[in-house]
Amino acid sequence: MLTLRSLGGAGTVTGSKHLLSSGDHRLLVDCGLFQGLKNLREQNWAPLPIQADNIDAVVLTHAHLDHSGYLPRLVRDGFRGPIVSTEATRDVAELILKDSGHLQEKDAEYANRKGFSRHSPALPLYGVHDAEHAMSFFRTAPLHQNVSLPGGATLQLRRTGHILGAASAEIRWAGRTIVFSGDLGRYGDPVMVDPEPVPEADYIVIESTYGNRLHDHADPAAALGDIIERTASRGGTTVIPAFAVGRAQALLYYLWQLKQNGRLRNIPVYLDSPMATSASELLCRHHEDHRLSAGTCAQACNVATYVRTVDESKALSANTYPKVIISASGMATGGRVLHHLVAFVQDHRNTVLFSGFQAAGTRGRDMLQGAREIRMFGQWIPVRAEVSELPMLSAHADAAELMRWLSGFRRAPQRVFIVHGEPEAAEALRMRIGRELGWNAVVPRQDQAFTL
Repeated sequence: MLTLRSLGGAGTVTGSKHLLSSGDHRLLVDCGLFQGLKNLREQNWAPLPIQADNIDAVVLTHAHLDHSGYLPRLVRDGFRGPIVSTEATRDVAELILKDSGHLQEKDAEYANRKGFSRHSPALPLYGVHDAEHAMSFFRTAPLHQNVSLPGGATLQLRRTGHILGAASAEIRWAGRTIVFSGDLGRYGDPVMVDPEPVPEADYIVIESTYGNRLHDHADPAAALGDIIERTASRGGTTVIPAFAVGRAQALLYYLWQLKQNGRLRNIPVYLDSPMATSASELLCRHHEDHRLSAGTCAQACNVATYVRTVDESKALSANTYPKVIISASGMATGGRVLHHLVAFVQDHRNTVLFSGFQAAGTRGRDMLQGAREIRMFGQWIPVRAEVSELPMLSAHADAAELMRWLSGFRRAPQRVFIVHGEPEAAEALRMRIGRELGWNAVVPRQDQAFTL
């Protein structure tokens, strides 16, 4: 008997953890942190409903925190199996997990120093050492080849184009085939490759981040340039909270395009994120995972001035000259971008520009919904800057692209499980799958078990 149980990423876009069990063996597909709403973040501190040392292996579809960020804690709690991913995902995960551990240590230290935490002392969920230890359990798997997993299962990975190294996971186990989409990227993206089709499956687990929305097909470079130039014309700075892996590099590419076409001539661009700097280097190293030539990749990544030290970052916040600052995190939940927001969000001349999905409960979602003030570093900061969004820059497939990926299966699966989406998005995709494909689809609840 094979069972599926979502320990996270069900009914929400965050905390993806999907448990497959057969007999005494268990595989976990993704191992993400909960982000956003406080009641979700608190789940990071709750023990998993299964002992970490009872999990035989983790399959990692990609390295974003909502899919990989709980791994150091899982290892700290006793997990000792392999963490299987693509080579690029392994490299990206090393950046993201170490950075996550560092930020958690710094946030805890800052909270203790300033005294605004309810806990005494405030502690990190894990630290840098835990992240480094977790990396020792990674095992890379080649694309398009079957590899063995504990308990008699086999795995095949295929590109999904979401970020560097992102892959879908086809797992054959106990006479059944189950395919996890991971996060699906866009079709026709100028940087990342198209999501690869999967021929068949008995069961499909698909993300639904934009299950109820279609992306604007306007030229993203032109729209980006218009916002930056409008802001600069009033003497303002454009601050772009961006995911350090994926969106930051796409933004550099579009900004390079704009400058190649004679726009933004006197507007400097700064990339203030050590992790984004390293991720840009990885993009050019893993050339097989994207469309850019080596020369174009190097030129695009060099369009920005890289801000490497804390002192340089502080000087950037103090600089009132019109400019573009790209900084992590993408949902304004932590990192250097918070200091830039404190400096620039209070002035109507400036713009805060979001370029990716903003989960409920994040500062990014609050600002997009019109919040007049946001809480940072224990104080409320007024929002007077222009707040804009470019949804066409999203790295997630929209509803039509999710359906396009599903149409690549040659036969109907027995059931489709819809995860990684807020309730309205997941339900909209479920209805569309039933209406257009006639397939049996369900939106699981967290911890709900299904026999496959």
